[in-house]
Amino acid sequence: MDDASLEGLEAERALYGPFTQAVRDLVDTAIRTQAGPEEVRRAQAEVEAITARLREEGLTGPYGVRFRQDGFSRAWGNAVVGLRNAVAPPLVVETGERGVHATFHLGAAYEGPPGSVHGGVSALVLDQMLGQAAGAGGKPGMTATLTVTYKQRTPLGDLSASAWIDRSEGHKTWARGELVGPDGVCVEAEGLFILPRWARERLAQSDEPAPRFFE
Repeated sequence: MDDASLEGLEAERALYGPFTQAVRDLVDTAIRTQAGPEEVRRAQAEVEAITARLREEGLTGPYGVRFRQDGFSRAWGNAVVGLRNAVAPPLVVETGERGVHATFHLGAAYEGPPGSVHGGVSALVLDQMLGQAAGAGGKPGMTATLTVTYKQRTPLGDLSASAWIDRSEGHKTWARGELVGPDGVCVEAEGLFILPRWARERLAQSDEPAPRFFE
């Protein structure tokens, strides 16, 4: 459970958002730099020193998903939408009438074939989008199956993704989505999401709304 006030959350967002972006920029630069050996070794020593200093006050495990009593949750360690995860692009997912949508940029850190997004990264993004579509539609769950169809090459750069609920039966929800590049749809996905037994049992014993994941 998350006991932070809304003011406290905004203060953390203002602090850690720019910090994580700086780390993200470092990752991109580390891939593309052509600095000389001495400069690289000096930078490595500086990065190692910063890492050691920050590690002195760190969590012993992953960040997890933190829920407030009002239903607000933060998955800031998430690999796709995590505010504090430099691996995440991160996606900022918006909810609309048809489902969810996000526009984002994938740079050098997400490369598979030359100049193209790694197929596993495409699947990662769509898994997250489909799951959020299920949650936004009041049918949250965890991924049971994910089928990905690659229609064409996905170029690095500016992209968008959309997802929506296709159908649902009880605690099972099927969602569909697509990843779109400058030349149209690059990847399509369909997934089955199931509300876990522990969540179903908890809901059956209370008046709480269905849990909302990864918001």
